[in-house]
Amino acid sequence: MAADAYGTGGATPRFAADVRWSGRTAVVTLTGELDHDSPEPLVEALGQALAQDAERIVVDCGRLTFCDSTGLNIMLRGRLQAGEAGSALELAALRPVVARMFDITGARALFTVHAELPAELTGRTRP
Repeated sequence: MAADAYGTGGATPRFAADVRWSGRTAVVTLTGELDHDSPEPLVEALGQALAQDAERIVVDCGRLTFCDSTGLNIMLRGRLQAGEAGSALELAALRPVVARMFDITGARALFTVHAELPAELTGRTRP
């Protein structure tokens, strides 16, 4: 299920988060610009994954073109919530502009980060 955040002046979403499942792993695919004007899709996607008892959440950032401190904070909070639920939140396919945010803040060290979405997560099945 996808959630969208629309920018002003158009029907094309500036940011979207899509949740799909591979076994008990929720793959959250982010597309567009994640900033203080568009956090809801990510908040909803992470909440959905946790509500459905994901054993693991992998956030695919391969199509994420921008992330500010709002997005970083949501992912940090999601990591804590996942840990409290007995799950893990991991990141995949960080583009350079997004990786920089995680690197300069030191937040990258808190996550398992995959260079690309792990091959075993490319299927589209629901438990």
